[in-house]
Amino acid sequence: MTHHSRIVRPAFPGRSQAAGQVGVLLVNLGTPDSTRYGDVRRYLSEFLSDRRVIEVNPWLWQPLLQGVILTTRPFRSGAAYRRIWNEAADESPLRTYTRAQADRLRQALPPDGPRIDWAMRYGRPSIASKLEALQAAGCDRILVLPLYPQYSATTTATVNDAVFRALMRMRRQPAIRIAPSFPDHPLYIEGLARSIRATLAGLERPPQRLVASFHGLPRRYVKAGDPYPAECNRTMQALRRRLGLSAREFPVTFQSRFGREPWLEPYTDERVTALPERGIRRVAVITPGFLADCIETLDEIGHELREEFLAAGGEAFTLIPCLNDGQDAIDLLRALVEQELSGWLPA
Repeated sequence: MTHHSRIVRPAFPGRSQAAGQVGVLLVNLGTPDSTRYGDVRRYLSEFLSDRRVIEVNPWLWQPLLQGVILTTRPFRSGAAYRRIWNEAADESPLRTYTRAQADRLRQALPPDGPRIDWAMRYGRPSIASKLEALQAAGCDRILVLPLYPQYSATTTATVNDAVFRALMRMRRQPAIRIAPSFPDHPLYIEGLARSIRATLAGLERPPQRLVASFHGLPRRYVKAGDPYPAECNRTMQALRRRLGLSAREFPVTFQSRFGREPWLEPYTDERVTALPERGIRRVAVITPGFLADCIETLDEIGHELREEFLAAGGEAFTLIPCLNDGQDAIDLLRALVEQELSGWLPA
């Protein structure tokens, strides 16, 4: 006599009723714990030892890094961090904004939604510690969301590397998804456009030129296949369309070059400081490669470039803020999370 078994289907196809929680880990670049020499040196050593950031043979690079560079550079970087430091919280603005993004995203999602946390690629809190914390809290599936709008091996890929290294040390690994970059996501472009309009509306006189400044990259990284400049162009094409501006009216430049080899051009400092002699003495700069303000935006552009521009004959320099923890940033993050968690959460 044969028995026919009856197949019982779960309420949500593809999701077990006994499944654990879903976690989301927002990840940004990182920051020293303080502006003191030792903390800045420790942070720079970790950052500049990443072989995706500095693609030089470690046998050649490390003696130079641990010797000359890390003897002198922490003094200069520490001074820069002191100029922008969030004294109230005793931390860098990047840490303040990243934490706030996680907090506000948590509030924007349903109470029974995913567990939200945040980490830094370099410095603390580390990616490994937060993956372990999410797993200890019952998350058996984790979405990692690198907070870089444009993909580069020097940013997004290093986050992936740190995630996979952490997994290698786990006996019980959670299932992992990594969100892709979002260079021309409609909500990101709309947020940038709104930030530009709101900032310029508050000025007594409008700028004569709007300039976009992205973090630079050595040219040989691009020749080796890094898609970063193409993703920057996707951001700019969408943003120019949204604002009705041409490439001449709203040019792309690249900042933060380091060392002697050629980097992506035109260089932000050279292009902006050359404007006054052409009669352009009021300029506004936006940094669409950063989701949150940090040392590269607040000090390198907002302080150093401002001084250079005014010294070259400029009259008014405006730094347009990043989306930070404003509503446009939270709307974007919520959309990205909901899109990338498809199938992991009930519809």
